[in-house]
Amino acid sequence: MSIVIINTGCSNLYSIKRSIQRLGYQVSVTDSIYDIKIANKIFLPGVGTASAVMDILKNKNLLSFITCTTQPILGICLGMQLLGTYSNEGNKCILLNKISYSIKKLPNINCTIPHIGWNTVTYTGSHFLFKYIDNNTRFYFLHSYYMNVNQYTIAVSTHGIQFCAAIAVKNFFGVQFHPEKSGHSGEQLIKNFLEI
Repeated sequence: MSIVIINTGCSNLYSIKRSIQRLGYQVSVTDSIYDIKIANKIFLPGVGTASAVMDILKNKNLLSFITCTTQPILGICLGMQLLGTYSNEGNKCILLNKISYSIKKLPNINCTIPHIGWNTVTYTGSHFLFKYIDNNTRFYFLHSYYMNVNQYTIAVSTHGIQFCAAIAVKNFFGVQFHPEKSGHSGEQLIKNFLEI
């Protein structure tokens, strides 16, 4: 199986790679459109600002491919947010528009921003991404922006307000938390994605 992590220039690329390798899979970090097109599974990580990552994807001629791909793709943290319509961060950056919801800044409601640390994730119904993972398991978060809970939400968490912690729409999946930093449960989620 060919597995790629899209090189978005962010800091968590190699921690994701190590998590996948610990599961016994070979994986490459690449921005080669050829390598990405032939991959069986694609990871879309993101750390930092939406506009910076969108510019990187645009400059590497990857935007149209990512938008149209039928391959399973998992967005992590900012990578999940990129599946929305636009981000309110800065000058309303246009995103991939796979889900018709914008990305907003977390409100400071009796909590600190950014949201950093372990938090409970509650999934509704059964979805294969959470196979063999107990409901209300804690995952590691690091973010200041969020997506509202919507019809594509498969898990939620709360930090001041309830927000979307995981989404699924067709072949696009996303998690707001960092599975690569979330111990055994995070690696189980990555394994579940790889075994689609």
